[in-house]
Amino acid sequence: MKYMTTAEIREKYLQFFEAKGCKRMPSSSLIPDDPSLLLTSAGMVQFKPYFLHVKELDPQYTGTTTVQKCVRTNDIDIIGTTGRHLSFFEMLGNFSFGAYFKKEMCAWAYEFSTEVLELPKERLYFTVYLDDDETIEIWKSLGVPEDHITRLGEDDNFWRAGPTGPCGPCSEIYFDQGPDFEGEKPGDDGDRFLEYWNCVFTQFDGQEDGTLAPLPTKNIDTGMGLERMAAIMQGVQSNYETDVMRDLISVGERLSGKVYKQDAASDLSLRIIADHSRSVSFMIADGILPSNEGRGYVLRRLLRRAVLHGHKLGIEGPFLGACFEEIIKLMGHVYPEVVDNRELVERVILSEEERFGATLRQGQAYLADALADMAPGSVLDGKAAFTLHDTYGFPVELTEEICAESGISIDRDGFEANMEQQRNRARAANTKDAEAAWSTFGGVYADLLKQNGPTKFVGYGTLESVAKVVALVKDGALVPSLSEGDEGDVVLDVTPFYAEMGGEVGDTGVISCEGARIEVLDTRAPEKGLVCHKARVASGEIATGAQVTASVDVMRRARITRNHTATHLLHAALREVLGDHVNQAGSYVGPDRLRFDFTHFSAVSPDEIGRIEARTNEIVMQAIPTTIYETSLDEARASGVTGLFGEKYGEVVRVVEAGAFSRELCGGCHVSNTSEIGLVKIVGESSVGANVRRIEAVTSFAALEYLNTCEAQLKAVADRLKAQPLEAAERVAVNLKALKELQAEAKRTKQNAAADGVAGLLEQMRDTAAGYPVVVGTVEGADSSSMRNAWDILRSRMERPGAVVLAGESGGKPVLLAAGTDEAVAAGFDAGAVIKAISPAIKGGGGGKASMAQAGGKDASGLDEALQQARAMLGL
Repeated sequence: MKYMTTAEIREKYLQFFEAKGCKRMPSSSLIPDDPSLLLTSAGMVQFKPYFLHVKELDPQYTGTTTVQKCVRTNDIDIIGTTGRHLSFFEMLGNFSFGAYFKKEMCAWAYEFSTEVLELPKERLYFTVYLDDDETIEIWKSLGVPEDHITRLGEDDNFWRAGPTGPCGPCSEIYFDQGPDFEGEKPGDDGDRFLEYWNCVFTQFDGQEDGTLAPLPTKNIDTGMGLERMAAIMQGVQSNYETDVMRDLISVGERLSGKVYKQDAASDLSLRIIADHSRSVSFMIADGILPSNEGRGYVLRRLLRRAVLHGHKLGIEGPFLGACFEEIIKLMGHVYPEVVDNRELVERVILSEEERFGATLRQGQAYLADALADMAPGSVLDGKAAFTLHDTYGFPVELTEEICAESGISIDRDGFEANMEQQRNRARAANTKDAEAAWSTFGGVYADLLKQNGPTKFVGYGTLESVAKVVALVKDGALVPSLSEGDEGDVVLDVTPFYAEMGGEVGDTGVISCEGARIEVLDTRAPEKGLVCHKARVASGEIATGAQVTASVDVMRRARITRNHTATHLLHAALREVLGDHVNQAGSYVGPDRLRFDFTHFSAVSPDEIGRIEARTNEIVMQAIPTTIYETSLDEARASGVTGLFGEKYGEVVRVVEAGAFSRELCGGCHVSNTSEIGLVKIVGESSVGANVRRIEAVTSFAALEYLNTCEAQLKAVADRLKAQPLEAAERVAVNLKALKELQAEAKRTKQNAAADGVAGLLEQMRDTAAGYPVVVGTVEGADSSSMRNAWDILRSRMERPGAVVLAGESGGKPVLLAAGTDEAVAAGFDAGAVIKAISPAIKGGGGGKASMAQAGGKDASGLDEALQQARAMLGL
């Protein structure tokens, strides 16, 4: 059997299916265009619209073929412990939406396996669904011996999206790795028969009563794990020993000085670093940033697990950047996004590694506190061990090791119970496989999209159009009409209304027909391509099928377009001033303001804000015409057009240009000339998460309103200062200087008065039986700070080292202070014990050390009683 690199297998697969008439398409983003999925976990995810025939493939192609980058992390703790489990992997796939089916798919799979990969036919085994005689006969007709075909039940060889919906039998191809591996037959738990290709024949629509209704078209959905195929072709027993993974493991070897396959613990750490570094790099390159929820939490957990294992190997300082460099060399030619976002990935990784160092120290402090009162032989609570694992990133083995140094064990059962609860929550919250993505299809909006196709949007060129009412939806159900006072969704065949997308809010306006006026309150797209006008019938009645005139609120749209184009200019200015690592990480474009979130690693200084604002307005004042056109995604990328961070694009993209300054892919609404923006004024800059900053700004009329408000406030301040507006800042500075001088003088006066009052307290000094002097008394009008100052004065004036118990009241709040010199403490004085005993008298509490303690309370009337208790306690 001949050796093939991972790159060779990948390219041969794509070329093979291209030759069969399939269209090669790029991998989609790891951020799926599907709210039911956390991460893209299979090749079919991007093809749902084709399977449902909402989107049609060019008829010159029989299907599609891809290599899809995938991330699955439902069992993250298993990754690295076996040779098969990976968090990041590549899935080779080919898909048909009715053009070819079982006969072609089986023949091509057999041809590719035996003629392209040249796998020995005698080592190939096949499983089919129990009742799928058709597929069995196809395999036999291709020359597969009957004893190499196994029938398996529904759990193994019948794919379902859910209880109902698309489903069908599948057939899997296995490679016999030989008798050195455990296993007796395909589909068992052993590794001898390694499944490498799954061909799903989606031909039925499962009904609620359990029956299988034929689908209008019979579809093909296949997947072949590239790493698993590489292991077969390279004659190795583990995914981690294939060429790409082995090169990444070599980086860990070089950084740590360890040698792979010499120590089990080191091998585990090297595998985890190799795998997780790929996941982390590709997730960041696709627009996922570290956070404490969702995809960002998965990213952070993977990154921290890799860092911890680096520390276990003895690697000092940040190191994942070196792994990323190797990933670019190995995979950058296939996935250009990791190259395009190189600086960003490097900086996010470095920032997170440095942040985790602090978290690691916090976890060590948490564990130290947990162990502080535990004696040897004790057992650390499983929940505490889980908190260390989940919050601070401590592997349970590390917690066990630290505990063992103190003779303490951990409750592993309790820890595992908490881990299982977390896994259950994860499984409930996330759909772990791509098949489940089908389950979200359905409902009134999906049905409308399938029945009527996408809404034709004409709003780039006109703000008013004639249209037909395709459907009316009220309370989630189709209705024939809406009457005065009703609210619902109006679906038109054609619309000038822009549906909320890409941060730009939806249009508002009016839909009118004979005898009726409908106010459009918002415009949304509940299914991609289907525009719904959220509306209220102001008068009359509107019915399905009616001819209407749809009119967008012109002034509101104009404000929105100004703000949208301004975000593009701000984006370009940010990259120019701060660096190419800046990418859009979110936005809001409304009629009143704009908000732009971007990747950056520190606060933007006032000087930088000024430069960004000046550069943006320079472009506005140059009155540059905007150019908007459509092109292919490949051509746009080749010409250097900026794609938005984490955004998913089709083959044909829309480019918005403001000269050479700003060139972005965007489907939103924009001005025809930058001068229409009028003015861009930045009104705020803040942090919205790790490595993400936010700029808020206003334009045109809102900018004028903002400046008028600022001017009015400045004039009001100037009037109070009896100064001209432009002199107000200087007058404030003079007044502040004078105020500080007055405050300093008042403080000196207060301290002198306190010193005079302390002289009277010295007359109340008495000796205790232990031989040290004590002052017990009241400091008039004192707060806790004044009390400590009084103690400093008393201590300096005492002839012998002693102690004090003082009471005070400030603003109706009672305060107690007890303090003693080292000599008094050595003789038996304990400030903490005194405060604990007397603070109940003022209905309060406090504490401290033997040398000083204090308390606050709620009842000032108890101060005299507290001092009396102190005298009695000290034997005075």
